[in-house]
Amino acid sequence: MFIGIGYDAHRLIEGRKLVLGGVDIPYNKGLEAHSDGDVVVHAIMDALLGACGLGDIGTHFPDTDDRYKDISSIELLGKVGRIMEKEGYRAVNVDAVIVAQAPRISPHSEFMKINIAQALGLSPARVNIKATTTEKMGFEGRGEGISAQAAACVEPA
Repeated sequence: MFIGIGYDAHRLIEGRKLVLGGVDIPYNKGLEAHSDGDVVVHAIMDALLGACGLGDIGTHFPDTDDRYKDISSIELLGKVGRIMEKEGYRAVNVDAVIVAQAPRISPHSEFMKINIAQALGLSPARVNIKATTTEKMGFEGRGEGISAQAAACVEPA
């Protein structure tokens, strides 16, 4: 078994939809990014790639490549799963935490789990999504952005 960690953060801006865990979440702002800005999926991808010793999402999906402009991060997660498989690995489980003062994440977390599990060919029971606030401290607490952290366990296929 191999373990990896991932982290991502993006600024909240007006005029973008908010996508987390592949779920469109009703909110007055979205995350600024080259892709859809899904910080939780980005953190999970980096955790998986790190566990396999395969670099990071910037290596595989650079923000200078127009093929990835506004792309669904869930689609990219599926690509990460195929990269892992080609290299002889498979995901065992993922655990992620979303850090945001708002919006509330818990009404959407089960849908996120299902999306992430489907993209990786896992049971939803092997995906955990949680959320926390920072009690109004830092950029997340001031509503300037959202971050996510993830851990992933992989094994040889």
